[in-house]
Amino acid sequence: MTATDPAVTAGSSAPGGFVKSVVELDRVVIRLAGDSGDGMQLTGNRFTSETASFGNDLSTLPNFPAEIRAPTGTLPGVSSFQLHFADHDIMTPGDAPDVLVAMNPAALKANLADLPGGGLLIVDSDEFTPRNLAKVGYAANPLEDGSLESWQTVSVPLTSMTLDALADSGLGKKEAERSKNMFTLGLLSWMYHRPTEGTVRFLERQFRRKPEIAAANIAAFRAGYNYGETTEAFAVSYEIKPAPMAPGKYRNISGNQALSLGLVAAAKRSGLPLFLGAYPITPASDILHELSKHKAFGIRTFQAEDEIAGIASAIGASFGGALGVTTTSGPGVSLKSEALALAIMTELPLIVVDVQRGGPSTGLPTKTEQSDLLQAMFGRNGEAPLAVIAPRSPGDCFDAAIEAARIAITYRTPVMLLSDGYLANGAEPWAVPAAEDLPDLTGTVDFATEPNGEDGEFLPYLRDPETLARPWAIPGTAGMQHRIGGLEKADRTGNISYDPENHDFMTRTRQAKIDGIAASIGPTDVDDPTGDAKVAVIGWGSTYGPIGAGVRRVRRSGRQVAQIHLRHLNPFPADLGEVLARYDRVICPEMNLGQLALLLRAKYLVDVQSHTQVRGLPFRAAELAAVIQDVIDSTSGAPLAADPTGGGE
Repeated sequence: MTATDPAVTAGSSAPGGFVKSVVELDRVVIRLAGDSGDGMQLTGNRFTSETASFGNDLSTLPNFPAEIRAPTGTLPGVSSFQLHFADHDIMTPGDAPDVLVAMNPAALKANLADLPGGGLLIVDSDEFTPRNLAKVGYAANPLEDGSLESWQTVSVPLTSMTLDALADSGLGKKEAERSKNMFTLGLLSWMYHRPTEGTVRFLERQFRRKPEIAAANIAAFRAGYNYGETTEAFAVSYEIKPAPMAPGKYRNISGNQALSLGLVAAAKRSGLPLFLGAYPITPASDILHELSKHKAFGIRTFQAEDEIAGIASAIGASFGGALGVTTTSGPGVSLKSEALALAIMTELPLIVVDVQRGGPSTGLPTKTEQSDLLQAMFGRNGEAPLAVIAPRSPGDCFDAAIEAARIAITYRTPVMLLSDGYLANGAEPWAVPAAEDLPDLTGTVDFATEPNGEDGEFLPYLRDPETLARPWAIPGTAGMQHRIGGLEKADRTGNISYDPENHDFMTRTRQAKIDGIAASIGPTDVDDPTGDAKVAVIGWGSTYGPIGAGVRRVRRSGRQVAQIHLRHLNPFPADLGEVLARYDRVICPEMNLGQLALLLRAKYLVDVQSHTQVRGLPFRAAELAAVIQDVIDSTSGAPLAADPTGGGE
């Protein structure tokens, strides 16, 4: 059963005497859209939190403008929040909404094209004034000219009803109007049988210093809920049962939150203090905000004056025996590149988190992209290799952060962790792990405290024979004095060296150290249930969800396809070449112009078929399913029927 194929499961009588039906769905996609000041992100986050507490599986897609305050009621100022929730496992925020809530004409115009015919459209009729219509180029009111006949359109005077509900609150008109997002949240909470207690507690906590504002928001929220229960405008409410999940403790988490907690866990499991040196930049700033809350765990955060100071302070912290971390986005990686090469030359542990966004230059600061892979691989002067990994979902950012720490500490190398805006701001249910089940990283920390040379001297570049890591000597340790800096070092002694043969040897050794990481990362992650697939889809990072949803659709149509997803991008898993050779065709979807495909072609001489987009938005599952089906059919020469069930991912 899908959102477009409901079943009536119950009925109840409203105060007016008419019967309201309760319809059971297996999934629904809701998009809230309004002006930047309408509180769509807050509304979406609250609805998401209550949905998570109810037990549905979910995935979200916040989408907001780069301008801090775009002109009110204009297209550039439209902010939206999409939530997909279901009674089964899902992988994406949904290709298109089943329900669109438009708070003004700009929100309607910017989002209506994404709402399929027959979808439910809820609009705030109070905002469809001649002035607001003119701002976005509507010659006539779409609520009155018949142009919305293709959708189930419900006009609700949200603004005026909110004002009526708060008439006795003592708030002015402008202040009271700000609560209309809570009225909307109350209405949606009734429509989809969401819990309400958590939102009430949140509002009381959020506005504890302004009790009159808390009371107004709670009153508006309850008024919206009661409106849904009593009005004839909504004769149906919907029920989506909880999704089956493994026993455990769950929380709703965004990628930036999960990554932050992963860094905290890595610090505790390694026994190292964690230091974050960062300059605020969208969409990575929330990591700085989150880590600053965890001083009780020995976390130190430093908001630097610029990107260079951020990474330089983190390198200094690593030199001093801490786990140094710096966070940024693509433009910041460009500024950090010289200092990053310094960390490679000095061979110190360092985690560089790049939350990718649309580029180049300032580009699309609040939109997502995967265009920094080649920058992570090669964006420095000289032969300057480092490890590169990428999480695949918001919750997976936690595990990726721990893995980045393991590699950085074990191999004494910088690690680039490539998240992106979709993962950073998106959310999903996350099973909270037990601390004792997390990897024990204490064995990777081995500070040099004794001379390692034959004559009792300390040799800072005498390497571990397995990892090729050099000793990590904390400044001030007796007898462990050594040179540090960007000039080339002599093998073993660490003295400054301009010798050609030594430079060649040290360059190759630094590369061999990175290549050697492959021995510790395990086999390639391949999903090929039957083992009969001739076509494989390979991806990295946040494309995991859309690719997986597309693959599900293709398999339902009777076609066989394998999914390969990479966490480790430098080095690749040791068996990747052999895995790719199993398949006649390999497709690589990326939110760039084919960067992973370029690397795979170069390294493995495989004719990878690149499928790309750079729209600032994640792939749609239906689009990828169509691409995969076409490739499979052209390979087999026998087209099958298209997926008859549509998208349930």
